[in-house]
Amino acid sequence: MKNNKVVLAFSGGLDTTYCAIYLTQIKKLEVHAVIVNTGGFSSDEILKIEKHAMALGVKSFKCIDDTDNFYKTVVRYLIFGNILKNNTYPLSVSAERIAQAMAIAGYAKSVGASYVAHGSTGAGNDQVRFDMVFNIVVPNVEIITPIRDMKLSREQEIAFLKEHGVAMNFEKAKYSINKGIWGTSVGGKETLTSKGFLPEEAFPTQLTKQGSENISLTFEKGELVGINDKKYKSPTEAIQQLNEIASAYAIGREVHVGDTIIGIKGRVGFEAAAPILIIKAHHLLEKHTLTKWQLYWKDQLSAWYGNWLHEGQFLDPTMRNIEKFLEDTQTNVSGKVFVTLYPYRFQLTGIESDHDLMSAKFGSYGEMNNTWSGEDVKGFSKIFGNPVAIYHQVNDSLPDNK
Repeated sequence: MKNNKVVLAFSGGLDTTYCAIYLTQIKKLEVHAVIVNTGGFSSDEILKIEKHAMALGVKSFKCIDDTDNFYKTVVRYLIFGNILKNNTYPLSVSAERIAQAMAIAGYAKSVGASYVAHGSTGAGNDQVRFDMVFNIVVPNVEIITPIRDMKLSREQEIAFLKEHGVAMNFEKAKYSINKGIWGTSVGGKETLTSKGFLPEEAFPTQLTKQGSENISLTFEKGELVGINDKKYKSPTEAIQQLNEIASAYAIGREVHVGDTIIGIKGRVGFEAAAPILIIKAHHLLEKHTLTKWQLYWKDQLSAWYGNWLHEGQFLDPTMRNIEKFLEDTQTNVSGKVFVTLYPYRFQLTGIESDHDLMSAKFGSYGEMNNTWSGEDVKGFSKIFGNPVAIYHQVNDSLPDNK
């Protein structure tokens, strides 16, 4: 038997405001609004959203702070895998949506709701991410998506809300912003076409520092734990502090173009100072502390993991298998990475680690061989090239030198 409880994923924007009024006044459901904070909302912002939700007539409002859980279950593996989709995007929003969907599904289960609702349109990735998680985690809960199902335009939503006496700012922001601990997405007219970069004013964090600044990042088993020799209580605190430092230099800005889950290509701007710095610094540390084949297999599995996460397949058991592999590779990924920050860019200048495999006692590249002789290399070169030599001798297939 179904009850009339519906858990609404609520951000306080136009779409979810429409959903709140539609579900309470038209569908006559008991609406429990919930927002999931993954590090992008201040306490003041949460209070404003709660006040707005309660004014719309919802039964209850809940804020779930999922920042630490988001880091532990998702972000740390994006770092371990050095994951940048299309070598550009740190999966800021796509990763965040998975964590939010999981938290909302868990909340719907805890309150015994028969329905769960979200304000996604029918033209983006989020509808798939939310629906897939809900279908798996709460399969007996019906999903309601008014904006998508009724193909509502922005103008139709505004007219409906005005009819129902909703007072809010209906002016569309010039740029849409979505902020979380793993980066901020920025959408605007420039990202709707294949040409054009976002203007300076579109980015939420402006350039405020000039010159350069040297910093050090301390990693323990692949996780950022310290900045400039100061240890933090948690990696999330370290990430937030690094973002504050690096954002002042307007680092980590880019426009990403990629394939959406629904088959079309799309562009999105983003600023992700801390994520980009951490991934690049972590990758450099790995190049010193991991073997050639560890790095190779990490690249293969990480690319697949990032793509599958982006497409909403977080609950595929293969993801847990890859996470175990990624975590195991981090055993010796500890040390310091030195970085110089400049306006709009940064430079990795080196590392220090007890696990650095670039040790002079084994040899200095291009300079001195300490643990082998010239005769060793002569024999090795002959044996190592023997399969290819046999192939070309049998087939007489060496290329002509012209």
